[in-house]
Amino acid sequence: MQQKLKGARFRWINEAMYTETGAHTFKMVQADPSIFEEYHQGFAAQVQKWPVNPVDIFIGQLQGRSRAVVADLGCGEAALSAAVGAQHTVHSFDLVAHNERITACNIADVPLPDESVDVAIFSLALMGTDFIKFVREASRILRTGGELKIAEVVSRIADVSAFVTALEGQGFRLDHKDSRNKMFIMLDLTKISARPATFRAVPGLLKPCIYKRR
Repeated sequence: MQQKLKGARFRWINEAMYTETGAHTFKMVQADPSIFEEYHQGFAAQVQKWPVNPVDIFIGQLQGRSRAVVADLGCGEAALSAAVGAQHTVHSFDLVAHNERITACNIADVPLPDESVDVAIFSLALMGTDFIKFVREASRILRTGGELKIAEVVSRIADVSAFVTALEGQGFRLDHKDSRNKMFIMLDLTKISARPATFRAVPGLLKPCIYKRR
């Protein structure tokens, strides 16, 4: 019974994070940080069922490159920083500072200067209804020529071409798409220009990831 209750609580938190704005979710978890802890306990249980964790792929990519400044946007427990923080300068951001590596914030507004980052990563982190603001923030902090790396659940993307077009509209160029994994799609993009001053959100680009009730 207790496991069922925990599962129901995780599904509620997960749904709230996917169907609200980043600002709303940040306010919610700052008012009750235990929400974030409960979410990540449930998320960790889901990860154990996956054939591969996208974070591990990003870690492998960073281990094989020269020193860089990295922004891990929606970092969870900052596993990426723990793995490659000695090799790279890693800034880890999420809704709650789960440990000393993490800065708590809405990832649409991170405390980094313009064009100060070489690599920005979203590993299953485009969760808010206003996720394009997260992408715009990545554009702001990335230097021209910097890399944007995204891992997203395949089932969330109804039209990959439309999703990529929206990303490119924020000053990026798609360099590589890896859709071999049946669960996740991996996108590598390069910042080629500044984000536009204004933007129009396109509804339906990413569907919320809602777990089935049992």
